[in-house]
Amino acid sequence: MRHFRSEAGLTLDQLGADVGVAGSQLSLMENGRREPRLSLLSAIAERLGIPLTQLLDESAPTERAGLEIELERAQANPVYAQLGLPTLRAGRGMPDETLRALVGLHRELGRRSKEAIATPEEARRANTELRTRMRAVDHHIPEIDDLVEDALASVGHTTGALTHRSVTLLAEKLGFELVYVGDLPHSARSVTDLENGRIYLPPASIPGGHGLRSMALQAIAHRMLGHEAPGDYAGFLQQRLEINYFAASALMPRTQAVQFLRQAKSDRDIALEDFRDAFGVTHESAALRFTNLATSHLDMRVHFLRVGGDGAISKAYENDGLPLPMDVTGSVEGEIVCRHWSARRAFVRTNRTTEFYQYTDTPKGTFFESTQIGTSASEEFSITIGVPFDEAKWFRGRETQRREQSRCPDASCCRRPPADLAAQWSGKAWSSAKVHAHIFSPLPSGTFPGVDDRELYEFLESHASS
Repeated sequence: MRHFRSEAGLTLDQLGADVGVAGSQLSLMENGRREPRLSLLSAIAERLGIPLTQLLDESAPTERAGLEIELERAQANPVYAQLGLPTLRAGRGMPDETLRALVGLHRELGRRSKEAIATPEEARRANTELRTRMRAVDHHIPEIDDLVEDALASVGHTTGALTHRSVTLLAEKLGFELVYVGDLPHSARSVTDLENGRIYLPPASIPGGHGLRSMALQAIAHRMLGHEAPGDYAGFLQQRLEINYFAASALMPRTQAVQFLRQAKSDRDIALEDFRDAFGVTHESAALRFTNLATSHLDMRVHFLRVGGDGAISKAYENDGLPLPMDVTGSVEGEIVCRHWSARRAFVRTNRTTEFYQYTDTPKGTFFESTQIGTSASEEFSITIGVPFDEAKWFRGRETQRREQSRCPDASCCRRPPADLAAQWSGKAWSSAKVHAHIFSPLPSGTFPGVDDRELYEFLESHASS
């Protein structure tokens, strides 16, 4: 409106007099602070000698007008407001070069504010929020299960373990070719070339049990779930959870998995190792999938833990009341679990090839737990599935005589040294802590947390013509 009014050589008061409103009211409309009626807009367009559609066109009438609008909107953004700097009006006297420079600075400021930088503090906060949301829905996302079942049916997969061939067909239906290369960016597990329709994967399974089927399914999931580049770290975590859920749902389809688990429950013989072996997946994948389905389809509350050899939690979900250790913000990642829990007791046994069963008494009740030890490239870890005492009757291993008592978070349970040892050694020892360097450094800051943009784009460019 301001542009066409100026082109017509009219002041606010002159145009207002011609259309029957005060110039001050027109000023509010031009500045976006008041929305005019359609009848008034029609009168304004007629007075300015232009079609109404031209006045309503969202695109700027000139480059200069577009830059002025962008500058005004950018300065109204909370990101700029937080800087405490004054706003600048792009008056007639401001050169185009100055206006372009200001807009360019605001664009870069906006880009950096949206860039997903995974600082430890941000990661912990986002993890806590995500865990809370998933607890509210019992770790179950039925719409993804629906999507997966339709997708598998479309490629003819109805029963049995999902084959690499079926995964390839899923990719082809989306217009993608699976390409296995040995030079993926070191910071990326897979790369999808949207321009040329390729999903790049490593030539063999990487350490830690992440098979090629799962990695390919996760890449396919981004496309089938309509993901865009994450706007922040919380968005990245949400997407990662969804693609992991998608992959697990494809490898352990809901109908088959629920049928298997219901039969095991009917036989009072639920065993995670059987569930794992029936679908040819890792123990961790089976445990997470069981967590997805247990409450909604088996009517039982459950908890899942992945704990390192040092006792620190890397993943945890619960809706059964297990008193997870947490910091003042509610975060559990990195917190140390009680030494008496199955997740830690399993490390001290000699035979680690089978599941470790235990009853654990806690201030919140007694829980039956099944734990399996795994090994990654860098550490040992335990995977635990647990349920309240009353649900133990459905599980293999319920006859175990192992029973531990945990009083945590009471420090006298396992954190505070016994009085005699404290008296013997207090002030007589010194130790140097083992600290991982990555704790102090954020992941590479790029479009996707942890992935170096330059390395990613150089990889794509090198393969684009092959």
